[in-house]
Amino acid sequence: MGIRKYKPTSAGRRAGSVSDFLDCTHPLENKPEKSLLVPKRKTGGRNNQGVICVRFRGGGHKQMYRLIDFKRNKKDGMPAKVIQIEYDPNRSPRIALIQYEDGVKAYILAPVGLKAGDTVMSGEEAEPRLGNCLPMSRIPLGMTIHNVELQPGRGGQIGRSAGCSVTLTAREADWVQITLPSGEVRRLSSKCRASLGMMSNPDHMNISIGKAGRKRWMGRKPHNRGVSMNPVNHPMGGGEGRTAGGRHPCSPTGVPSKGGKTRKKRKPSSKSIIRRRRPGAHYGSN
Repeated sequence: MGIRKYKPTSAGRRAGSVSDFLDCTHPLENKPEKSLLVPKRKTGGRNNQGVICVRFRGGGHKQMYRLIDFKRNKKDGMPAKVIQIEYDPNRSPRIALIQYEDGVKAYILAPVGLKAGDTVMSGEEAEPRLGNCLPMSRIPLGMTIHNVELQPGRGGQIGRSAGCSVTLTAREADWVQITLPSGEVRRLSSKCRASLGMMSNPDHMNISIGKAGRKRWMGRKPHNRGVSMNPVNHPMGGGEGRTAGGRHPCSPTGVPSKGGKTRKKRKPSSKSIIRRRRPGAHYGSN
C-alpha cells in the first residue's frame, strides 16, 4: 500500500494524489461479490420529509453498498478462508471477502497484513491471531484490536476507520479497559467482541484531494461561510461589506462549531468513560 502521484499535467493533478491499491487482491479491477451488494439511495442530506438536515450534500458517483458483518457471531468456531481483499467506496479501510467451510460468503473489515488465502475464525475457541474475532475476555492484554463492540451482540462500533487501532489495557472481573486513539479510556463488558489487528489502509490520511471537483465526486458540495449569508439564514450573516462575524463561529442554529461542548450531559454511556480525551488547542477559546 502507498500513495501514487501523477505527472503535473494540470493544477489538480499536480496537487492531488491517490492510493495505489496494491493491498487489494485485484488492484486494477473491481470484483465485488454480487450476492452481498445492495443498492444505495442518495438522500442529498434530506430526511423523510424532504427537509435538509445535513448541509452541503448531494450528487456524487453512484455506489453499491457492501453488506459488512460487524457482529461476526453467526459462524462461531467455523474457519473461513479469505478469498480477496477489496476496495469499498463506502468506507476508508479495505474489506475482506471470506468464505466459510459450508460455502457461506461474508464481508469483514480487513486489518493490516491480512491477505488472500489466510484463514480467520470467530468465537471463544478462536486463537488471538490477526483477523480473528473473539470476546475481550479471551484477548491478551496489550493487543491491538479494532471493530470493538460497546454492548455485547450489538456489533463493532469503535475502531473502524482506516489506520485506526484500539489497545486493550486492563481487565478486572467482568470488565475491561480500552484506550482509544484519542487518549480516552473506556470501560466495557468483557463479553464484548473485538477483532485482532490494526485497520488497513493507514495511508488514507496522507491522500491529497487535489481539486474541488474530486470532492463533488464524493457527494460533497461547496461549503459557504456563515458571514457571507444574510441575517435570516445564519447568526453570523449580514453587515455592510465584509465582516468578521462579530461572534464565535457557530452553526445556523447557534451551536458553537469550535470548542463548544455538544455531548449530552446525562448520556448513559458517560459512566463508561474512565478518562476523557484530551481537548484540542482551541478548547476554552470561547
